[in-house]
Amino acid sequence: MAGFDHGSAHPKEVEDEAQIARRSRIGLRLFAAYCAAYGAFVLLNAFAPSVMETTIGGVNLAIWSGFGLIGGALVLALLYAWLSRERSDDLSEPQPAATDCNQGRKGQ
Repeated sequence: MAGFDHGSAHPKEVEDEAQIARRSRIGLRLFAAYCAAYGAFVLLNAFAPSVMETTIGGVNLAIWSGFGLIGGALVLALLYAWLSRERSDDLSEPQPAATDCNQGRKGQ
């Protein structure tokens, strides 16, 4: 029976090598930023644990900084998604032009 091949409903996505390289650079920079933040967290816990015992709002600084790392990872993921999206001037396909609703009507 025709139409029951269970193949992909969408054509295979073709990406430009320049876009792949650009996204890789963005991802590596954001990863390095997160690694620096996490490294500072680990080093502070290892070599200055008394600083992490500081209480702010009834919760110690270690907990606040842990939540900060989780929130920072979320922010970096959103930033990556925003920075790596395709710009309208980068698209190879022309954008569809706006059409007039009355264009196809005659005699009105």
